[in-house]
Amino acid sequence: MEEKIPKSQGELIETEISMGTVHPAALEPYRVRFFVQDEIIQEAEITIGVNHRGVERIMEGLPVEKANALTEKICGICSNAHTWNSVMVAEKGLNIDVPERANYIRVIMGELERLHSHLLYLAHGNEVLGHETFAMRIFYIRETVMELLNMIGGNRVQYGVSVIGGVRPRCQLDDMRIQRLNEGMDKLEKDLTKFTDRFTSDPIVNSRIEGIGILPPKQAKKLGVTGPSLRACGFDYDLRTEMKEYDDFDFNVAVLDGCDVKSNLLLRVLECFESIKIIRQAVRNLPSGPITNRNWEMYDCKAIKHYIEVPRGILYDSYAIEDGRVRSSIIRTPSMTNIGAMQYAAIGNQITDGQLCIVQCDPCFTCTDRTFEIIEL
Repeated sequence: MEEKIPKSQGELIETEISMGTVHPAALEPYRVRFFVQDEIIQEAEITIGVNHRGVERIMEGLPVEKANALTEKICGICSNAHTWNSVMVAEKGLNIDVPERANYIRVIMGELERLHSHLLYLAHGNEVLGHETFAMRIFYIRETVMELLNMIGGNRVQYGVSVIGGVRPRCQLDDMRIQRLNEGMDKLEKDLTKFTDRFTSDPIVNSRIEGIGILPPKQAKKLGVTGPSLRACGFDYDLRTEMKEYDDFDFNVAVLDGCDVKSNLLLRVLECFESIKIIRQAVRNLPSGPITNRNWEMYDCKAIKHYIEVPRGILYDSYAIEDGRVRSSIIRTPSMTNIGAMQYAAIGNQITDGQLCIVQCDPCFTCTDRTFEIIEL
């Protein structure tokens, strides 16, 4: 911890608190420096890249199906989403038709994972707020989701559901699994409704999140914010509305315009109820037929790109196929585009015109370097 003393005065006005690079309480691999005065954050500095595993480089030259399995290791919270999008890159490049039943199972897994991610977000959020009871209650509610993920994928993390052409045979939904899904959604909706009523009416919680960490819509757009964090700033955009896999499902895009921590938390609660609605529709209207199409051939194709909406925002994957192997893999997670906004929101909008923020550049096929650009706010 470093104290900063102004030249003109002899009094302490600012304290620097560094977290990282490997902090035992850190939830993500980045370094954060807060400059606080009287417990109010005056400035924040976020440095990314301190934990780089080189997944894109490791995928280079791997057989496509093996490379797809590797993408699960990118994130333990959204491992299913990474495999799903990576698999769809190959399916798009090779013109593979996925059976309708397989698409429904993928959607069910995608929404279960969204529930898992959002509930984990809420639990850690309440833990940071100092409300241990709410945090433990959410972890308890989340167990219903984890049991269902384990039932379908055979694991609580890294389920290995999607493969090129469909889903694995062990992920077939029989009558017993369908019944457990319906019972799980009923229990989850009941428990989540009770929690939401208590959470939204707690004056201590609301005093700590309302009007805190405001990110104006203009800055959210400039910084490339995506997913729930963007919708919490008033933007009515969810890529699921453009994904053909969701054409058969009726759901609302949750949007709030508070632009603060409260909106971010409550928006994820609203999205949990929408995910429950989607899962119920998928189970009720689950098509019959095969869950895997293996009637396809591997051939070379140029770089293919694909986007999907995952729990934290829009996920981008692209790679080329040469002799059945992955070439020039590029992966951009939504967290990379959202971290720049954290730096702005953390300081209570005290960034002035002309100050700079670092954000990752858009992926392209002209270079393989993970470059960054400086933008003016």
